[in-house]
Amino acid sequence: MVKRDEVEHLERRVREFLKTADYQAGEGMYELAIFSLEQALQLFLKSRLLFHGVDYLRTHGLRKLLEILASVSSEDEPRIKRLLKERALELSFLEDAYISSRYLLREFGEEEGFRGA
Repeated sequence: MVKRDEVEHLERRVREFLKTADYQAGEGMYELAIFSLEQALQLFLKSRLLFHGVDYLRTHGLRKLLEILASVSSEDEPRIKRLLKERALELSFLEDAYISSRYLLREFGEEEGFRGA
């Protein structure tokens, strides 16, 4: 698969995960919705890395992926660094949600601010 094809494949998966998260939230399946939302963001970041010619690491950490993307995308670097600083709590929450929705008995609810994708 050529890089461009892989980027397009990942972008399609991003849209599918966002649709899935929206459906799951609408059905009250918040644990699955937050997992799908995190997956969408993770795949989006990996698609951007591929777009910039970087074979992404097999890491799942959103903040690490953003840091790598900032280092290879000089035009987006200030914006990404600002995002890392201003949205540190949200990014941390998504990373924790990914881990806890897979491995722990953690429940999420609408009252935690989840409004769908």
